[in-house]
Amino acid sequence: MTFPRDPAAPGLGTSAPAGPPPEPSAGTDRLRRRLAERTADLKRVKAEYDNYRKRVHRDRLAIRQIAVSNVLTALLSVLDTVEQARAHGADDRAFALVADSLRRETAALGLLPVGEEGEPFDPRRHEALVYTPSHDATAAVCTRVLRRGYRVGDHLLRPAEVAVTGPPNAAARPAPPPAGRRFGAVGPGQGAAHPLR
Repeated sequence: MTFPRDPAAPGLGTSAPAGPPPEPSAGTDRLRRRLAERTADLKRVKAEYDNYRKRVHRDRLAIRQIAVSNVLTALLSVLDTVEQARAHGADDRAFALVADSLRRETAALGLLPVGEEGEPFDPRRHEALVYTPSHDATAAVCTRVLRRGYRVGDHLLRPAEVAVTGPPNAAARPAPPPAGRRFGAVGPGQGAAHPLR
């Protein structure tokens, strides 16, 4: 690399005074354009990589939530059995330790119960198995939880099966069956409709 000589340096002699800077040549303009293009390419590649990282992160979280939901859905029958045993008086200390440990570990994975007595009936979270009309009621309310429902985050694993008490006019309007269940027709002397599997 060479450096321009300083005309005022001793022993270098005199040289012509420096004039105005030379006008940019076509080569310099071409280099500036190529530099601007490469800079734009680099910014575009960086933005694409940032988007890719964010998408991979979202996908990993979604896959994790699906995996956790699948495991917890498989454990719902175990939780139901534990709850039934408690309701029937199984209060053995060893049983209580196992039940509490199971409940604590599933809660750590994000499993939350759905359906409490006294909360307003919500067809997105509850499945009404029994409806009792009451002139005192102003809105449909869950009066008894027949089988607890569960959710993970915003994802409902299973709706709570509940008994509902509400105004008499609400009983006259049948609610549509929950998604995934079809009900057969009721014939003479058959009583209530039974779910078809």
